[in-house]
Amino acid sequence: GEGVSPLSFQDRLRIATEVAKALSYLHTEASITIFHRDIKSSNALLDKRNTARLADFGASRSVSFEQTSVATAVQGTFGYLDPEYHQTGRLTEKSDVYSFGVILAELLTGQLAIPRQENNVVRYLVMDFLVALKENSLFKVIDPLVLDESQEAVERIARLAETCLKLSANDRPTMREVEDELEAVRCKKAKADDTMVSVNSGRSSVGGGAASSETSRRIRTGQYRSERRFPYDDGIDLGNPGITSRLVSTSPSEASGRSSTTQYSMEMEV
Repeated sequence: GEGVSPLSFQDRLRIATEVAKALSYLHTEASITIFHRDIKSSNALLDKRNTARLADFGASRSVSFEQTSVATAVQGTFGYLDPEYHQTGRLTEKSDVYSFGVILAELLTGQLAIPRQENNVVRYLVMDFLVALKENSLFKVIDPLVLDESQEAVERIARLAETCLKLSANDRPTMREVEDELEAVRCKKAKADDTMVSVNSGRSSVGGGAASSETSRRIRTGQYRSERRFPYDDGIDLGNPGITSRLVSTSPSEASGRSSTTQYSMEMEV
């Protein structure tokens, strides 16, 4: 809107990672498995520090760990809706993955996924984005504010989005795999940025040492897992009728400075 500065690529990448972490938790680490069912950019709220807050669990469905899908009336937002779920009526964790892929496309292009009409032709962001990838013209649709960033990082995020947007759910990654890839991109970009700062300032070495090398190794080998804790799991039953929930993240200052990492909490509304 007017007076709001566009997000930097670094902020966009961080926001995507925060949302991916939250979804990964809901799919694999919560006391019950939760499919959000309405992942879209307007449900990834930002506070004044641009910290992402995943909101609106009104359409979410909870399933047991043994279940991989649930038959349900199709619900979601056009433009973000998993086409396989729309066709079959079977909701899976990969339905959230598809919708998250749409958000990645939005963050890269600066365009909304909602269909728009241009010259009497209805345009779809996902279609334009995938065609650009297929025709090797990705950077024609990328937001100019992103073009100045690392080409490798942009291409990796674009390919990740493409994988999330596969028509078949079986061909899509899990949210844990998406989270790991985003973390790997952030880690590599941060290391490259630190190197650039060191070169520009005339320093001969870059900080990080053995700890940074070990983190990079764990990312490359798929062994990396965030140390971030999610304290809101205990005692919450999202299966109770009449209860909706909202997953929010709390910045370090909001957490009374007791932790250097972002914490997540579940706000319940009965």
